Amino acid sequence: MKSHKLSILLVSGLAIAAAAACGTDDSGSGGDKASAAPGNAGPVSISVNCEPPKTNKAERATFEEDLAAFQQQNPNIKISKVTDAFPCYDPRTFEPKLASGDLETVFYVNFPNVARLIESGQAADITPYVNEIRTFQDYNNSIDLFKKDGKIYGLPTDGYGMGLVYNKEVFTKAGLDPNNPPKTWAEVQAAAKKIAGLGPGYVGYGEYSGNNVGGWHFTASLYGRGGSVLTDDGKKAAFNTPEGKAVLENLHQMRWVDNSMGSQLYIDWPALMKAMAGGKMGMMLGAPDVLISLRNDFGGKFENYAITAQPEAKALFNGGAGYMINPKATPEQIKAGLKWIEYKFLTPGKGQFDYVRAKGANLTVGQPYPDLYRPDTESGKAVNDLRQQNANIDASQFAGWVEGSKGIPPKAEPGPYAQEIYKILDTPMSAVLTRKDANIDQLLSDAESKVNSLLASKS
Repeated sequence: MKSHKLSILLVSGLAIAAAAACGTDDSGSGGDKASAAPGNAGPVSISVNCEPPKTNKAERATFEEDLAAFQQQNPNIKISKVTDAFPCYDPRTFEPKLASGDLETVFYVNFPNVARLIESGQAADITPYVNEIRTFQDYNNSIDLFKKDGKIYGLPTDGYGMGLVYNKEVFTKAGLDPNNPPKTWAEVQAAAKKIAGLGPGYVGYGEYSGNNVGGWHFTASLYGRGGSVLTDDGKKAAFNTPEGKAVLENLHQMRWVDNSMGSQLYIDWPALMKAMAGGKMGMMLGAPDVLISLRNDFGGKFENYAITAQPEAKALFNGGAGYMINPKATPEQIKAGLKWIEYKFLTPGKGQFDYVRAKGANLTVGQPYPDLYRPDTESGKAVNDLRQQNANIDASQFAGWVEGSKGIPPKAEPGPYAQEIYKILDTPMSAVLTRKDANIDQLLSDAESKVNSLLASKS
């Protein structure tokens, strides 16, 4: 959950600031009045969202620079309205705009929402136009998430896999080797106990407990242990298993037996990130972009952090985001919207891949994401070469994650109702972190019943 971006990336479904709302008009495509008829070579007007907020000055400036350059290159395309937000998906604003049909022509979508928007007809079919995107054939399997019945309904622009984020300075203080981070959950427990033993304020391992991120991290941990949230057909809960029980028992051990998790609850994404950036927390689950967000959004000392592979992972929770097109858009608006997405997010050396500019703006360059293209393709090679040539960070901070995650199969979030499922799974996560006598079997059974009822109501 970028973010970056992330913010992330961030974490799906988490709101920390409301996006500015924008209205619509009779054209029915996100507030664009000067839209051209199909086949007309005249001007076409589109709106877009997910501009970085004014508080993020460097990324805001590069976004506006890209807007200007894009419109200069495409004089017949007018980007008439731009909406900023942090994070880019805020359910308090996105859902009302989605329901009323007032979303922008080109709108941000995180992976858990893709399937439901396709299913409900709330994203345009872009299949006839994707071959006009030069890099389209180089996509890795992240594109599959936006496909249904042979048609394509959007484009991924960001992706991540989970790992174990840790503070190297804290490891050193605790007598741990920062170049040899934990590879098993037993080693995580032992390291967390040593870190907590440093004294007041030190937390060995941090975890989410609410606001859907508790359920999100339960899912990531469950996948790593080889479990699933849902059955293969998506019709039943599948987490009331030894793997699901192991996730909660591990947390119970660290929280109540080892006393290595502290007593504070981290109910939402910013809370845990702020604690990790504070310099006294040892470890947390997260994606590589967490290191950048700790630096850019929470003032963490970037060089102190690293990420390694998720311990004992049998599958890697795979998330991210992309863009879709308003289904009310005309064919010319769809083409224009895809041109913007291509320029801003998919072209090596431009937009988010303009690493020369990013380096000059003191933005980080060298992190192994976004991961959009197969590494053996022209686009994949070009992006990787540009990253290496302009890197201004220590790539070794990500090396453990890159190497350790190789060969671990990716696993997508649990279907179109992931956010509702995460909300249910928040309860066992919160309970095991707040009650020493929490009945793990009962918690899993209750959550299983609720998820099954949810899925039955959707069928």
